[in-house]
Amino acid sequence: MKNLFAGLVVAALAAGPVAAQEAVITYDTDQSFDDVIFGLENAILDEGLVVDHISHTGDMLERTRADLGSDVVLFEQADIYSFCSAQLSREVMEADPMNIVYCPYHIFVMVRPESPDTTTVGFRSFPEGEMKKIEALLDGIARSAVGLE
Repeated sequence: MKNLFAGLVVAALAAGPVAAQEAVITYDTDQSFDDVIFGLENAILDEGLVVDHISHTGDMLERTRADLGSDVVLFEQADIYSFCSAQLSREVMEADPMNIVYCPYHIFVMVRPESPDTTTVGFRSFPEGEMKKIEALLDGIARSAVGLE
């Protein structure tokens, strides 16, 4: 029994990082960060949605970099937009109330120091099933932000 338990613990630990790795869907553009942000905000509004929060992640990481003893500049600019769709959220949560874990939805925009002329917009992919509706929504918004739709 002890060996079975130990085997289950090892299997769970080994599966943990694999399960935690989620695919990220991104689109690169030569548009400026500000232009992509403008496009993203408009694309969200065009869907009839409201931005709940903008996390200025790049600013926070840069502001705290020296205090944390790092000399690595991760982003030239990076923001994360959070928002929700009452209609789609209800649909996916009626299918499975545990889909609450994905709400609100996030789209990031970033510029990396090693490619300052490239702005990336993206979001994480979602599991098969009802959450693919949310992924399609985010994909349309991200593509619109960079002029692909």
